[in-house]
Amino acid sequence: MRNILMTVMLLIVVVVMFTTVITAPSTGTKAVIEGKGSSINSQITSLISP
Repeated sequence: MRNILMTVMLLIVVVVMFTTVITAPSTGTKAVIEGKGSSINSQITSLISP
């Protein structure tokens, strides 16, 4: 029973860490990557069309 409880608690910790590190709306890794991708796309577009 103790092993099952520890496993469930560790899974909860992993889910909380994932949501705070990866999918945070403004500071998460996903938001940073999307922001950088948008800025690079604009720079490439400005290079192509004068």
